[in-house]
Amino acid sequence: MKIGVMTGGGDVPGLNTAIRAITKRAFSEGYEPVGIKNGWLGMMEDALTIPLTLEAISGILPRGGTILGTSRNDPFDYEDGPQKVLDNIKRLGLDSLVVIGGDGTLMTALRISKLGIKTVGIPKTIDNDIAGTDYCIGFDTATNIVMNALDNLRTTAESHHRVIIVEVMGRDAGWLATLGGLAGGADVIIVPEVEMGVEDIAEALRERHRRGKTFSIVAIAEGAKPKGLKTMPETVVDKMGYIKLGGIAHALAPELEALTGYETRVTILGHLQRGGSPSAFDRVVATCMGNMAVELIKNGTFGMLVAYRNGNVVPVSLDEALNGKPHKLDLDLYRMTRYFS
Repeated sequence: MKIGVMTGGGDVPGLNTAIRAITKRAFSEGYEPVGIKNGWLGMMEDALTIPLTLEAISGILPRGGTILGTSRNDPFDYEDGPQKVLDNIKRLGLDSLVVIGGDGTLMTALRISKLGIKTVGIPKTIDNDIAGTDYCIGFDTATNIVMNALDNLRTTAESHHRVIIVEVMGRDAGWLATLGGLAGGADVIIVPEVEMGVEDIAEALRERHRRGKTFSIVAIAEGAKPKGLKTMPETVVDKMGYIKLGGIAHALAPELEALTGYETRVTILGHLQRGGSPSAFDRVVATCMGNMAVELIKNGTFGMLVAYRNGNVVPVSLDEALNGKPHKLDLDLYRMTRYFS
């Protein structure tokens, strides 16, 4: 059994942990794991590989990023892309494929599996919004990074009597802003799923001042669109057609300052949230998911996503996971944060 392993989409902490787990379990079964470089782009082009030997994965458990490299390319965006992938899989002699990625990468995995390739998916994204799973690799580490940033910013906000708006990742889902904000004591949290007007935000800040609080921390997801905001960030599309988010905090800050009179500053965490060593939770989940992926291959069960549900790692259909509703923010959890401003 020769197993191809790839990572696609944005990097997150825990990818190398999953690669390590897949490799170790594969060797214990007598299988041959092979790393595909640079995600689906690599499968379309020269299909560069690296042998996933026990020596190759030595020491990668705590490393962020991915030793395999990554890309956001989708073979189905190219006229001959899918056929190139099929040809390279045949040329490499791969019997199955483990794809670690977010919704875009995994949707490609689903479509490739329907072309006859034996495929297993593992979910990763700090947005934590893949349907079919309660948890995605990388989310816990990113949440801790947001929490630590808010802890650090709170002291300077308090010292200078400022409002600091902290922009975090989250295109369509506010998981990171909500849990990171809750853990870090954000006073106002703004997410894509809940409509909140600029005046509502300003009034929340005024209310804190009326209670004697002369500083505030606002956590906002990059994909949020506060109602009544006069100027939205310029829309920029990358070469793959993805809208580049970022800058909503800079658009919001001057309007809040004008409405409240409170000095307002901005911190955009950006790619800091994707970096660094994975947390204990991400290491454990990534290890369990990698192990389960090889277990599914051993049992001949393909077209599946290794999901985390109710505290357990279980297989679910890729069809179910990717064609269902996204894993949106728990609104009861979000509403609870209002009590802690």
